[in-house]
Amino acid sequence: MREKPDYFYRQSAVIPYRVRQGKPEILLITSQHRRRWVIPKGIIEPDLSPAASAAKEALEEAGVEGRVGTEPLGRYQYEKWGGTCTVEVFVLEVDRVHDEWAEDHRQRLWLSPAEAADRVDEEDLARLITELSSSLGEL
Repeated sequence: MREKPDYFYRQSAVIPYRVRQGKPEILLITSQHRRRWVIPKGIIEPDLSPAASAAKEALEEAGVEGRVGTEPLGRYQYEKWGGTCTVEVFVLEVDRVHDEWAEDHRQRLWLSPAEAADRVDEEDLARLITELSSSLGEL
């Protein structure tokens, strides 16, 4: 039985990236309780688009800002609150990294796409990171 309202199960996220010395890097953050490596994500705010909501999460959870894509890269699902959450994933090209941010208890780690894909638990998210890496190689 679900424990939350239906809209909690529709979420959005970003894969934050930057290019350093010609190579893409993906930013992962620790989950709320620091048990896993994840990307910034959250419930889609009622007054925001999924992309804008995901960008807001990136600022709050990871302390990064930048250009967010308007179309989702893809989706993945995970189990939480007695149901299945569906997460629309957008790309965020990071152009600003803050030293202080709302959830600075989370750790941040810039990784190669292969390392980032290995660290996340969700297979579909790992696939999306790999797909992003392939498209960034075309820059």
